[in-house]
Amino acid sequence: MSAIRARLLLPSLFALAGFVVLLGLGTWQLERKAWKEGLIANLTRQLDAPPQPLPPPQSWATLDRSESEFRRVTFRAEFLPGQGPSQREARLFTGGTSLRDDIKAPGYFVFAPARLPDGSVVVVNRGYAPAAHPTATTPPAALPGGPVGVVGVLRWPDQPGWFDSDYSARDDLWFVRDQMAMAVRKNWGAVAPFYVEMEEPVPSGGLPKPGRMKVNLPNNHLQYAITWYGLAGVLVAVFAFWVRSRQREAKAAPMEGGEKA
Repeated sequence: MSAIRARLLLPSLFALAGFVVLLGLGTWQLERKAWKEGLIANLTRQLDAPPQPLPPPQSWATLDRSESEFRRVTFRAEFLPGQGPSQREARLFTGGTSLRDDIKAPGYFVFAPARLPDGSVVVVNRGYAPAAHPTATTPPAALPGGPVGVVGVLRWPDQPGWFDSDYSARDDLWFVRDQMAMAVRKNWGAVAPFYVEMEEPVPSGGLPKPGRMKVNLPNNHLQYAITWYGLAGVLVAVFAFWVRSRQREAKAAPMEGGEKA
């Protein structure tokens, strides 16, 4: 039996390591589930709250993104025409978003600078425009005349991934939400460290189409956890069956040897 145990030692260690890894992955998914549920609850609370006045410019540098992002705000501002049509807006390509269930086809979001009464500038995502292949020749969206009351949600810029392109100069099209980089390229001057996803007002022509953000984040972590735990159980069952078969073979070997003798 000692020889059998010796032969089973290394496979047992590998099986134990695999079992621990699978349990760890299942537990990690349960932790992710709790985190996702907290995130959904927090987003729902913020997006359902009534809009508050836009934070004053003197507080912008000290705003905490973890506390302020997705806060609904209201303010009055005038959209700036920029220097020529090509400087009027920045376009961000979208194939859809989990926070806007009304967007069903590829298009782009229209980002534009808006001047507050004190002269500070906030970049506003004015809404969605459908277009399968927007290019630099796509006509800019019409701007409202004079100051307007804006209701929207505070957002912070995204960081591009390692393999993501943030901007296409040929099509004058962005692929990363980064109003700071847009402001530099479009000569908008100094802008707020956040931008605003506009809900209101809706343009008279309907486009670009602003919209109320809704929480529609997938939460499949419980299914993933069950899968990992299930695989851990399968590993135990398969390994136990394999060990029993090796033990039976080892017990049968001496008997076969004795019959031949």
